[in-house]
Amino acid sequence: MFDPGTTGFMLLATSLVMLMTPGLAFFYGGLAGKRNILGIMIQSFVSMGITTIMWFVCGYSLCFSGDMAHHSDMLGGIIGNLDKAFMQGVDLKTPFAANPKIPEFVFMAYQMMFAIITPALITGAFVNRVTFKSYLIFLVLWQVLVYYPFAHMVWGGGWLFTQGVLDFAGGIVVHATAGFAALASVIYVGRRRDIASPPNSIPLIAIGTGLLWFGWYGFNAGSALDVNAITGLAFLNTDVAASFAAITWLVIEWSLMKKPKFVGLLTGAVAGLATITPAAGFVSLPAAVIIGIASGGVCYLAVHLKNKMGWDDALDVWGVHGIGGCLGTILLGVFASKAMNPAGADGLINGGEYFFMVQCLAVIGACVYAFIFTYAMLALINKITPVRATIEEEDKGLDNSLHGEVAYDEAVL
Repeated sequence: MFDPGTTGFMLLATSLVMLMTPGLAFFYGGLAGKRNILGIMIQSFVSMGITTIMWFVCGYSLCFSGDMAHHSDMLGGIIGNLDKAFMQGVDLKTPFAANPKIPEFVFMAYQMMFAIITPALITGAFVNRVTFKSYLIFLVLWQVLVYYPFAHMVWGGGWLFTQGVLDFAGGIVVHATAGFAALASVIYVGRRRDIASPPNSIPLIAIGTGLLWFGWYGFNAGSALDVNAITGLAFLNTDVAASFAAITWLVIEWSLMKKPKFVGLLTGAVAGLATITPAAGFVSLPAAVIIGIASGGVCYLAVHLKNKMGWDDALDVWGVHGIGGCLGTILLGVFASKAMNPAGADGLINGGEYFFMVQCLAVIGACVYAFIFTYAMLALINKITPVRATIEEEDKGLDNSLHGEVAYDEAVL
């Protein structure tokens, strides 16, 4: 009943997206100071456990049960229902409705990997300042109140889907919401005591970037949910945009700092990956080139603005993921073409003024929603348990003070 090739490809794509969360842990772990490596890495890995439990219990159902067209979701198309909680009604023979060539179980697993990595992206903003207990509460609440609604509204047949909003692999659902949640977190939690904490391991950052780049092929190409020309288009657009963004960032930083920075090259690549994500399967290859170049320049300027404003977004989550997701969503509104993907739309340059408008409004709304709900959520959590680590814990480093472990034996460093 199911197509073995397509099912196998989707399981491979699922595995690639899963690999991105450990990759993110390495990326953030390398960027963190040497006394806060484990504290930031555990926040990524623990999401793999807790989010999987939540996804099985209710997350998948709230995102992908019911739709607005049949009036079977809740709150006017904002979130789904609990019909598939605990995966009830889904067995080994249940096909995925949007592509009966694969089992619904496979789609459930694929989307679970997106839910795992999205809150983990936020953690880079508040490295070495937030208690682990408060983060665990945040991890649960943020998914229920922010991620699940947007996953349903955009991908689950909810309100934004009915308005014609497109997001191929997560520019709105993943990167814009996580990036502006990161900004809210930074503003609420405040600045680090050791603001000049340098990266502890640039090779670790490079390993993380390599794993993220590799996994991103599953993130974007897998979002075609099939094996066809669109799958190949998304794959190639992903690589091209990341490459152009990386070199653009390198050239800008080299011209300003007078030296080619390896961390800048790696950061530019991640910015390009985030920016092409919403557009990967909807735009042409030349458009992907433009998106990559724009990403390298705009995200670099966003990081510069962040520094000028004094926002202590330690690992540039807002500038790379937040601004990258917004830019990619807007540029999708410009460059989208039904000639490339008949299931998509025509962007501004192809006469799609309405589509461009709804893309802009949708991403602005997502950013505002994520910012407000995240800030309020942190204020609520702080009434239950302190969000910010104490001065003593921060000065000692969260690895030892909160987790009782250290990444390196400092006696040999």
